Amino acid sequence: MTLASIPNPDLVIAADNKPRWELPDYRRYGFHNLHRMARYSLSFRAPSVFRLMKQVDWRIGERLDVARFLAVPHFSAFVVIQGDRILYEAYASDFGPDRPHSIQSITKTTLNFMLGRCVADGLVDLSLRVRDYLPEIGAGYADATLRDVADMNVANDFSEDLNDPYATWFAMERDAGWRLPPEGEKEGTIRAFLCGVASDDLVNRTGHALYKSTNSEVIGWIVERASGRPLRDWLIEIVEAAGLEGCFHITCDREGVPLVNGGACLSARDLARYGLLFARKGEGVDGRRVGDAAFIEDTRRNPGPFLQKSRRYSRQTMTDGTWLGHGGWGGQYMLANPDTGTVVVYFSVLENKSASDSNFSDQLVEMMANLAAEV
Repeated sequence: MTLASIPNPDLVIAADNKPRWELPDYRRYGFHNLHRMARYSLSFRAPSVFRLMKQVDWRIGERLDVARFLAVPHFSAFVVIQGDRILYEAYASDFGPDRPHSIQSITKTTLNFMLGRCVADGLVDLSLRVRDYLPEIGAGYADATLRDVADMNVANDFSEDLNDPYATWFAMERDAGWRLPPEGEKEGTIRAFLCGVASDDLVNRTGHALYKSTNSEVIGWIVERASGRPLRDWLIEIVEAAGLEGCFHITCDREGVPLVNGGACLSARDLARYGLLFARKGEGVDGRRVGDAAFIEDTRRNPGPFLQKSRRYSRQTMTDGTWLGHGGWGGQYMLANPDTGTVVVYFSVLENKSASDSNFSDQLVEMMANLAAEV
């Protein structure tokens, strides 16, 4: 007797060339549960927890710019931390302080710590080409400098327009375990996918950042190759330095390569604890350090290509020259201000077709930046 099965309903391709968990009607559940829905994942905990004390400043919630973002239907969580004090936090009725949430591309910021340490230790040179570290890489990256890859300043054939259901991003999702391959096709791996990215001209002539999540995977691969340490060990070091209370979940491919471009899931408090590593320029708990303080400071001043308004892309972070942070697809943002020692975290799950809204994100970042500068 043959036992029958069906494709996993969360991961099988459904409407608009997307798996079910990404569709508007299921997306909120998907973002709240991606850590247990993806095909493969890793999970780390810290041996020592950075203790946070509540010292609520109710004026934060009364600010009109803050209240607006806490009232939208797609809101999940909001946390403001300064030093070791929780100044304010709020949660949607279907969420809470202990729940992990997909942070999507905020995951990329882990690479700033890794790359900064490699530069400080003389393991990598940002002026060298990708092929100097990864001779097997394809034409889409071989002749790009590490600096341009880290700053989202490379032109190639990888597309990440999520309004286009056939953007090549969705092919990488298959190899990253976020969806099942079409019937009859084999599931690949992240790094095999990277080697297949092509380009006839790597020069970015647009005058703004060319956002490509493959850039982050290339940086992660170089960090691993140059240091001789698996990305897993780098991530454990970051988790321990941040003193996270809950689990740091990160999805991976079938070879166990972590999806450093967007695979992490954290609670809002733990993402704020993590953001404090930027606010403290790499200083962690119990004397642990990550990244490099000079590299983090240079990241704020690096004249990377422009994003929206005054934001620039710099070494796997977004910055306006004062704060450091990153957004995540679907409505997430983490922002750290080293001058005030303040971190602001916002989770939401946009339910429009593309799960993105540039007007919403621009206004959200403005609110968070103002708050981090003023508290």
